[in-house]
Amino acid sequence: MMGNASNKGNNPAGNEASRAPHTRAIALVGPAGTGKTSLAEALLFASGTIPRQGSVEAGTTVGDASPEARHRRGSTEINLSHFSYLGDRFALIDTPGGVGFSADGFVALASCDMAVVVVDPGPDRAALAGPILRRLDELGLPHAIFVNKMDGARAGSMRDLLAALQPLSREPLALRQFPIRQGDAVIGYVDVALERAFRYKPGRPSELIAIPPELAAREQDERRHLLETLADFDDALMEALLMDEEPGQDVVLADLAADTAGNKVVPVLFGSALHDGGIRRLLKLLRHEAPAADAAQERLGVADSRALHVFKVVHGGAMGRLALGRVLGSPISEGDELVIGGEPARTGSLFFLQGDKTVKQSVAQPGDVVAVAKIDAARSGMMLTMRGASAGQPSPAVYPARNATLAITTRDRKDDVKLSTALHRLCEEDPALAWTQDDATHETLLRGVNDEHLSVVIARLQRRYGVAVEARAPRIAYRESIGRPASARGRHKKQSGGHGQYGDAVIEIRPLARGEGFAFEDRITGGVIPRQWIPAVEAGLRDAMEKGPLGFPVVDVAVSLIDGSYHSVDSSELAFRVAGRLAMAEALDKAAAYLLEPVCRIAIDTPAGTGSKAGSVLSARRGQILGLGPHPEWDRWERIEATLPEAGLHGLDAELRSLSQGLASFTAAFDHLAELAGKQADEVVKSRAMAAA
Repeated sequence: MMGNASNKGNNPAGNEASRAPHTRAIALVGPAGTGKTSLAEALLFASGTIPRQGSVEAGTTVGDASPEARHRRGSTEINLSHFSYLGDRFALIDTPGGVGFSADGFVALASCDMAVVVVDPGPDRAALAGPILRRLDELGLPHAIFVNKMDGARAGSMRDLLAALQPLSREPLALRQFPIRQGDAVIGYVDVALERAFRYKPGRPSELIAIPPELAAREQDERRHLLETLADFDDALMEALLMDEEPGQDVVLADLAADTAGNKVVPVLFGSALHDGGIRRLLKLLRHEAPAADAAQERLGVADSRALHVFKVVHGGAMGRLALGRVLGSPISEGDELVIGGEPARTGSLFFLQGDKTVKQSVAQPGDVVAVAKIDAARSGMMLTMRGASAGQPSPAVYPARNATLAITTRDRKDDVKLSTALHRLCEEDPALAWTQDDATHETLLRGVNDEHLSVVIARLQRRYGVAVEARAPRIAYRESIGRPASARGRHKKQSGGHGQYGDAVIEIRPLARGEGFAFEDRITGGVIPRQWIPAVEAGLRDAMEKGPLGFPVVDVAVSLIDGSYHSVDSSELAFRVAGRLAMAEALDKAAAYLLEPVCRIAIDTPAGTGSKAGSVLSARRGQILGLGPHPEWDRWERIEATLPEAGLHGLDAELRSLSQGLASFTAAFDHLAELAGKQADEVVKSRAMAAA
């Protein structure tokens, strides 16, 4: 993610001495494929930060510099960049839109000043922005909507788009401009707030033109709607409208700035990131209407004390481990002391990131987004302060569910130690990633949001850490139990010179209710087995239960030790353990063993109208629907409660997303074991036998 540090003379954000005291942090958010990275590139170019605008397709953008992002032609992690515009400084946080990578930007939003939601112009794709708008509402983060790709074939009516978007937003949408078209092409826009029209001039500021006569009536209509929206928060403006008085331009602009910064309205602009349409208008909105950094300080409970909100950790080559965060309250310099978990930690070198390039800084001002070295105890989501100072903690981010799991093994066993170190670092960077050692199947399991997410992680494992792995679907932790009581004798007798081995145990077994596990009862009388050998018999019973007649661990069985015999010289702990194992193996063979499969409780959240299709998907995977109805918290969404065999989870995420424009998601957790019979059970047993051969 990082390159070598350059000198301050190449600082893309301007020299420290000339910088404005506060940088505003702007997050670019939106569904995958809407052009967020292209918009970031356009903003850098229009502000004069870069000499030419790169292309995602060509792999020449400032952001998305990692090989994985270049290969996908889409973001796989957040991209940071800085620019200045008309004396104001901005930090851009370009967040991934793909569901598998969206968690990377969740924490960063908490300390941003504004978010720009980038959407496609087609009303049919408006719903894709729903989860993002909902998240911004929960955070109370001021935001604007930028409708990108207005020069494309999907560009339709702005009115239709707003009608589709408004139900997804808690705040009213305020259309700031509408397009001037020439045939199918958008050649400019009418600014509703300024009552002016502009023609696009790619590479230059738009040209002021007269409002086309055929659009004059619409301009008045859209302006009236805008003023009525603003009047809901301004009694004086409401009174003026009721009196048919035209408010002054300064009143309208002041209300727009205040209401946008206060997260009361959501301004809507449009343009084309690829063809420099509407980019400077967006820059002006950010300059005039994005709140100052002290608003984020107040939201996070930071007073005048020094604080650093850490939103990501990265491990990057020569730069080592860096904590990415936003400075709040007071400046931070190299060597300053911060408190992490009650312990002091001194900051190392400070850097600005411009894509994969680093720019060393001696001091970071309030509002700056920086990378800080040597604070190794810092973790994503932490608020670091000075000793004795207090600051609130951001609400914990709610990450997408980890619905994809792969079992991984190193291609070279010598890499096993490197694997655990690499996975630890990758999970530290990516809060949506986790790995565990499964005790039941003895596999290393890698858990992520979806298959695409995990494929990128596996590519990073090899590229960054030199660890090549084989990946496959994890084994299902099948179990077996018994259908009827049985009894058996296990006798272990061996003589090979000197002391021999002798152990003899008679047991009875019976089924237990599901979930009761294992029960052992000692019913020995008359000392036929001395007390010191009885624990060994129980240990042997447990040994045999690790692999039953069908090849799986045995559960829910009660065992009674009822008889046996011993030899005064040849009996031993080992002999009785072997006897217990032999007895249990024989008894299980007689007890009508049957297979059990793990069943999960699952909750699916899906847009309204797709619930029945999602239910059909579950039924095809042997799921049992428990309930289908409106989502308890989200408008125009449905929730399905069901049980589903764990074997049915594989590939479920992709199937649900394909029927819901990529919006459906689910959570699943183990619920119970259930009997599996017939052809499916036969296939499982056969597969296990072949694997063991």
